[in-house]
Amino acid sequence: MTDIVLGIGSSHTPMLNAKLEDWPRFIELDRLRLHQDLDGNPVNYEQLLALMGDRVLPELQAEVLARRHAQALDHVARLGALLRGAALDALVIVGDDQKELYHDDNMPSVLIYHGAAIRNVPLRHRPGPTWARDASARYYEADTPKDYPVHQALAQHLVGHLVESEFDVSVAQDLPEGQGEGHAFGFVHRRLLEGAELPVVPVFLNTYYPPNQPTPRRCHRLGRALRDAVRSFPGALRVGVVASGGLSHFTVNETLDHEVMRALRDNDAEALCRLPVKLLNAGNSEIRNWICMAAATDHLALQSMDYLPGYRTPAGTGTGLCFAVWQ
Repeated sequence: MTDIVLGIGSSHTPMLNAKLEDWPRFIELDRLRLHQDLDGNPVNYEQLLALMGDRVLPELQAEVLARRHAQALDHVARLGALLRGAALDALVIVGDDQKELYHDDNMPSVLIYHGAAIRNVPLRHRPGPTWARDASARYYEADTPKDYPVHQALAQHLVGHLVESEFDVSVAQDLPEGQGEGHAFGFVHRRLLEGAELPVVPVFLNTYYPPNQPTPRRCHRLGRALRDAVRSFPGALRVGVVASGGLSHFTVNETLDHEVMRALRDNDAEALCRLPVKLLNAGNSEIRNWICMAAATDHLALQSMDYLPGYRTPAGTGTGLCFAVWQ
């Protein structure tokens, strides 16, 4: 019987690609972007800084940053080793596309890629400081494009099963000329799989962009439907599911993160489904990927869950770094 035998959730922030000395430099980018306060209200950097006061300053001490940077990289290495050693036949990657491939002219809510391969392309041009470009470049091939295998038969089977389950799923079997997979999927190929050619099934969720973001409940139902679809695939494949992204960012929201983690630990589906949509915008929106993965793997036991509040500026910006395994 084909079944899901491994579930992994991993943050994929550029902080995991950056050098320790570059973590405080993210303030250069954070000053320019819009943020959310801890209640989900839109604020700019200066407003967020005023709300935080001096509460985050202890988190920015050099020894704290060094410890968390080292711990985060250890967790990435551990997840990667586990994934590469799991003897999987296929890996379903649940991730989001931040207008890397899909844009306002066509932004699918749920899409499954079913081409024979998916290409990863080196980062050629990116505005901004060199240190930020170097961090982003680690999602992608260093020199030449590479085609990673897709488990096409499984992907097409998942599409058919989802349609029969009344999911209006979009599909793609190729990428635009000269373009490659986005960072959510590149992180898995480059950082976790380290270039290993394990066949994947890319599942894209529009977590970021209104008006067609799937609700938390829809993401959970999708995960259940994916699990049922995998189990109905002929043969005896060992399949893994990875949620790429999250938890809270660009404002670290420890309250939200701990509630998500509690629900995951307790296999509390209803709590995941009822997460306030107002809090699932911007980077927080990638929690939807975890909800989908958790539903697909809720027959497995949680083996580990590690969390680091990855603060990087006095305004409390950064990423709630989380790394989890179900087997």
